[in-house]
Amino acid sequence: MDPKDQHILDNIVKKCVSGDRKAQQELYKTFYSKMMGVCYRYTKNAEDARDILQDGFVKVYTNLNKYNFEGSLEGWIRRIMVNTAIDHFRKTKNVFMVDDEDNYILENSKVESPDSIYSQFGEEVIMECIQALSPAYQTVFNLNVIEGFQHKEIAEKLNISEGTSKSNLAKAKKNLKKMLLEKEGILKNE
Repeated sequence: MDPKDQHILDNIVKKCVSGDRKAQQELYKTFYSKMMGVCYRYTKNAEDARDILQDGFVKVYTNLNKYNFEGSLEGWIRRIMVNTAIDHFRKTKNVFMVDDEDNYILENSKVESPDSIYSQFGEEVIMECIQALSPAYQTVFNLNVIEGFQHKEIAEKLNISEGTSKSNLAKAKKNLKKMLLEKEGILKNE
């Protein structure tokens, strides 16, 4: 980031900490698009993503006094948004979650990675398929593949076992690959 832009952003943060509503609005506008994208990856629709985004920004404003101006502000805000999405997931955790018993089956079967398929599709198609995953699969997939969390961290964040995290990721990849292959077949037939 340009030092001049960084200085402007630092001033916005300082004003936000002192309760300046205009500065809060500026911070929101600055990070809205990127953070909406983060939130949308963890939901099925834009309305839920906006709810998570709003809750996340409330947490940002509440905790902005803890930001120490070291490292990326965007990264700091992103972490809050991801944690807010995880909180949202925990509240609605009455969804199907693969348990450790299924892990044995998955570890002893070959689940191919959909990585080679990704390059054939645009971001919109891939996002559509990710959002079609069950909430549990979608959350674990995002945390591992996109955010880079290890299974131990995911298990702690979601209050599940590491085996459950691994199972959900394997099934998410398998389902994602299946959806992409189906879309590939549809595209070839058009």
